[in-house]
Amino acid sequence: MTQLLETPLHETHVSTGGRMVAFSGWDMPVQYSSILDEAKAVRGSTGIFDVSHMGRVFISRSGAGAFLSSIFSADVTTLRVGRAKYGVTCDENGGIIDDNIAYRLGDNRYLFIPNAGNRDVIAKWLTKWAPTDGSVEIDDATDRLAMIAVQGPTAIATLSKLTDDDLSKIRPFRIVSIDIGGEKVLAARTGYTGEDGFEIMPSTDTVVAIWNSLVDAGATPCGLGSRDVLRLEAGLLLHGNDMDTSVNPYEAGLEKFVDPDRDGYLPGETLRAIRDLGPERKLVPFDMVGRGIPRHGHGITDGDKKIGEVTSGSVSPTLDKNIGLGYLPIGFSAPGTTVYIDVRGRSTKAVVTTLPFYSRRRS
Repeated sequence: MTQLLETPLHETHVSTGGRMVAFSGWDMPVQYSSILDEAKAVRGSTGIFDVSHMGRVFISRSGAGAFLSSIFSADVTTLRVGRAKYGVTCDENGGIIDDNIAYRLGDNRYLFIPNAGNRDVIAKWLTKWAPTDGSVEIDDATDRLAMIAVQGPTAIATLSKLTDDDLSKIRPFRIVSIDIGGEKVLAARTGYTGEDGFEIMPSTDTVVAIWNSLVDAGATPCGLGSRDVLRLEAGLLLHGNDMDTSVNPYEAGLEKFVDPDRDGYLPGETLRAIRDLGPERKLVPFDMVGRGIPRHGHGITDGDKKIGEVTSGSVSPTLDKNIGLGYLPIGFSAPGTTVYIDVRGRSTKAVVTTLPFYSRRRS
């Protein structure tokens, strides 16, 4: 049996009642109290998540920008220093290897964030395509830097109790260095919950003290269960569920994050062909009308024959209804279309809607 990896906060999770589960090769807390209560805490105040299982890879030297742009769906050389860009890493066939955030830290220095389950795959992909002339250095700092997501409408106020830096001046999708207890810590105004907040990256030596300080400041420890509910409500996709190498960005509805027309972009020609032909299927959101919770793998029918499968589904505590995502033929993708979800052998009515299910602006 393969030994599960542990984050620097593992003992803290166990000692404070976190229910641990295996996730992408890591032993991670799925919940502390209840998934729904933790989701409500993030929507109403501040929740904190240990996301140290995700990767933190620094790419630097003179060729860093051109190299990262060659494998990433956006040209990171156009980013101003201190800004971030969401996108996808695709293989030669246009399949999505991973979705990532790239941060530009300096003229020739970037931070690249792989998902936990794809850290090794991305490491191999970067090594495969990196120039061998010494113009690029790849430094996987995942084992040296931890990562905590501080999320919610009061996240800035909560995190501000740990630093004298004015966090309110940092705009979304920006990254800066702030002082926490005398340590310079990278802090990005990004997240995966649909709420405002930061993702901070302290050293593994100080992360436990910082986590405890955030709890003392009023933050609610949250697990992977509530994180999954929150990201689904916000219409954010999960690699391995809603996308993988069998899916291209145009099917996944991520076309606005892809610029395939650039010179030097490795899957550019393939993605241009896919774009020009147009997808035959599309990832669509749906609201359940009948009773039942849609779950990954449940079949979707037109009332007669199977036309797709649920990729993600859950109870939405914020919206007080059941919601889901799934790939359907283009002819069934228009908002208002009626489909049926096979919930444990029972055909249950659902209606195609639009993303996001929830946003603070729409609430």
